[in-house]
Amino acid sequence: MRAGIALAAWTMACAPAVAREWLVVGAHFERVYERGANGQFSGIGAELVRLVARQLNDTVRFEIYPWPRAQAMVSQGQADILVGPYKTPERLVAMAFSQRPFYRDQMVFYHHNENEVEWHGDYRALKDRRIVILNGWAYGERFGAARGGLRVSVANSVESGLKMLSLHRVDLFATNRRNAEPVVAALGLADRVSPMLPAIEVQDGYFAFPRDAGHAALRAGFDAAFNAMVDAGTLKKLGQRLDVNTP
Repeated sequence: MRAGIALAAWTMACAPAVAREWLVVGAHFERVYERGANGQFSGIGAELVRLVARQLNDTVRFEIYPWPRAQAMVSQGQADILVGPYKTPERLVAMAFSQRPFYRDQMVFYHHNENEVEWHGDYRALKDRRIVILNGWAYGERFGAARGGLRVSVANSVESGLKMLSLHRVDLFATNRRNAEPVVAALGLADRVSPMLPAIEVQDGYFAFPRDAGHAALRAGFDAAFNAMVDAGTLKKLGQRLDVNTP
């Protein structure tokens, strides 16, 4: 109740007289941020942004870019909101993150079912394995610390990484299960590749904003509205409806 009162007071005091259009950017993230064949955006991230914008009497324009470019646009103040980044020390310097995350991922290695790979959480066992990761993705502190001792290459999409794995061009593909599972099914690879446990990391996804003073009101208003939705159970219900794990 108090969160709702605080949000109403903030909105009355700070909302601009003329609606502002937010430029919201991201990459294709399954069930988080997607553009359909009709050009419409869907996913839990897009739905939450629409709800918050409606609360603040603003409008939204969504765009999809390669993940490194989308991050750069927000860090340089060329876009207003980035959908879905995990926190890293480097990103915390470049961007301001929402107070709360809105989804949770399990990062894993996929392997080819014909290959035996020993993986019990010790990266030293993988030093001779060919590993492909995704451009601009973050895999957690432990992977980052171990990366210098690993044979790592980079792919630009989940589809590319899975194809490399299926053709034995690499031994392991590091990704998250939410993005990988539908692509595995679409490529007909369910009988050829599979995820391994333990997980590389469990990562929470956030909204991020430019750090400049010109976006301070947007950051404050967004957090107030989003926090109220979390407290009201809106995030949990959306996650259940869209099959997205939420914190």
